[in-house]
Amino acid sequence: MSELAGKSRSGREPVETTLLRGLFTDLASGKIAALGSIYDACGDMLYGLALWRTGSASEAADVVQEVFVRLADAHRRLAHVGNPLAYLRRMTHRAAVDVHRRRRRRREDPIEACALLETGEMSPERQAEATRLSKLLEQLHPAQREAIYLRHFCGCSHAEVARATGVPTFTAASRCRLGLKRLRALLGVTE
Repeated sequence: MSELAGKSRSGREPVETTLLRGLFTDLASGKIAALGSIYDACGDMLYGLALWRTGSASEAADVVQEVFVRLADAHRRLAHVGNPLAYLRRMTHRAAVDVHRRRRRRREDPIEACALLETGEMSPERQAEATRLSKLLEQLHPAQREAIYLRHFCGCSHAEVARATGVPTFTAASRCRLGLKRLRALLGVTE
């Protein structure tokens, strides 16, 4: 039986479940170091699940990274999670489904649209939109602007953005998230 499989035959929760609950509580109280301990306890298992769902080692790594970014974003709500392992598995499954959907959307993108962007031919409306976006991007912190450019315009994963900018993956993902949040605010988009 896996160390993190759930209840033992005696009906008691294994020590690992208690440990994860404690780590979730620590993370909820702002102890960011708990994130590393959660990764140490569950990272391999979550990677295996993501690999099974995506079929790609690089996408599985991106899924696990996304899970931990989401976990960090949701840290205030974690103290009340009843089953941390089930919560992590569900997050991993959902992130893997998101990757699958993005992959499918990319395949469905018309080649003509990509060719249009490469040649620089744009309608006046698209040019105006691009100019507006460029001005909004200039209002971001340079590190956020660079992360967003690499992630969304160059198609880099968070890990690739991290390598290109020389920061940890978590930092690269946070810069993208915070930059997009700022862009939404500048655009007046509410979530």
